[in-house]
Amino acid sequence: MIQLKSPEEIELCALAADLVSRTLGILAPRVVPGVTPLELDRLAEEYIRDSGGIPAFKGLYGFPNTLCISPNDQVVHGIPGKAPIRDGDILSVDCGVKLNGFIGDQAFTFGVGIITPEAQKLLRITRECLDRGIAQAVAGKRIGDIGHAIQEHAEAAGYGVVRELVGHGLGRQLHEKPEVPNYGKKGQGIRLSDGMVLAIEPMINAGGKAIRHENDGWTVRTRDGSLSAHYEHDVALVGGVCRVLTTFEYVDTALLNSQRSMAIPPTN
Repeated sequence: MIQLKSPEEIELCALAADLVSRTLGILAPRVVPGVTPLELDRLAEEYIRDSGGIPAFKGLYGFPNTLCISPNDQVVHGIPGKAPIRDGDILSVDCGVKLNGFIGDQAFTFGVGIITPEAQKLLRITRECLDRGIAQAVAGKRIGDIGHAIQEHAEAAGYGVVRELVGHGLGRQLHEKPEVPNYGKKGQGIRLSDGMVLAIEPMINAGGKAIRHENDGWTVRTRDGSLSAHYEHDVALVGGVCRVLTTFEYVDTALLNSQRSMAIPPTN
């Protein structure tokens, strides 16, 4: 059953969404060669708790950490470890918070140092897929319209769209109905209506769509070893239109400021 949210509940979802976006913004300038995923995980947990929130992933279904950190050919659900990330990696960071009883959930794929043109294109196309999916999230449209827009853009670039992992509703729980696949047909699926809060999250592979699961029970990789990217926003349907609750502004600003500081020559 889909749990439609009241205007008051949507405002609480928005507060949780802002916290998860700010958390990714705090992490952004620290995603550099040499840092370990475990260091980023600890920083995120400290910031979330200091801000009055609770890490939503930690302990959920037995997951051991605050963040899912998935480099290169890992699609999602990577467990943060002690191996330093390297120049040229791409790093998908998925974060969830609980604040005032409601969940915020967001993902961003970072380029670490200097990445290849092929990796840059994958990140750009995947982020565009997210924007195209969100554009379809309006009252009267259907779930299939979101998935179709994402799938069409990804496959036009020659990329594979993961089938087994999908977006979802959210609110008091991280995973609520309906499921929001990143593929589909126009005009099919559940009709969208005001009060829905959705996590839209394209997971796009540079190669084929097939995935495989690691023995740790969590990590998901591309079957062919190709790179994978993942971006996610929380959205609410209000007054017939889509309100994007999360934002990449904190991340984008932090990354831009980092680039500017690196370009400033040292003074004597």
